[in-house]
Amino acid sequence: MQHLKTHYHPDITSLEGKSIIKRLTTRSIAMQGDYILLMYTARYEDYSLPGGGLDEGEDIITGMMRELREETGATGITNITPYGTYEEYRPWYKPTHDIQHMISYCYTCEVHKELGTASLERYETSNGMKAVGIPIQEAIAHNEHTIATSSKKGMSIERETFLLKHIANTL
Repeated sequence: MQHLKTHYHPDITSLEGKSIIKRLTTRSIAMQGDYILLMYTARYEDYSLPGGGLDEGEDIITGMMRELREETGATGITNITPYGTYEEYRPWYKPTHDIQHMISYCYTCEVHKELGTASLERYETSNGMKAVGIPIQEAIAHNEHTIATSSKKGMSIERETFLLKHIANTL
């Protein structure tokens, strides 16, 4: 799979002597014309690709499909194709490690136009997450505005905006 980017959070100045925990995740790219299926998170005022962490020992494709179904209610997931990986190093919030090394495996796929019922986790619901189909350029412009003006932005918006721009330029 093509490596797209390695990103270091601004607070990460060195990996030397740091305790690092690795997290493997998936991201789904489901487009219909200029529209892309994304998650909008009210808490962070941003759009992101559906996805999340792999369970221990879970196959990447199985995890991608599970996350996509859970977050969006997507059905009829077909034509799954590797798109690329995005690596990031960010501060870890638990005392067991200093840094999280996250690798996101991104895949394109097709889904049925009608979505089923999502089964969001409690924190996702409390963060105001919801699945939306939106023109990709509109999502990029929204995220760029959030980066420029919002104090609410989370650590993932840089990744998501990079990926959305890359997708818009290649698909």
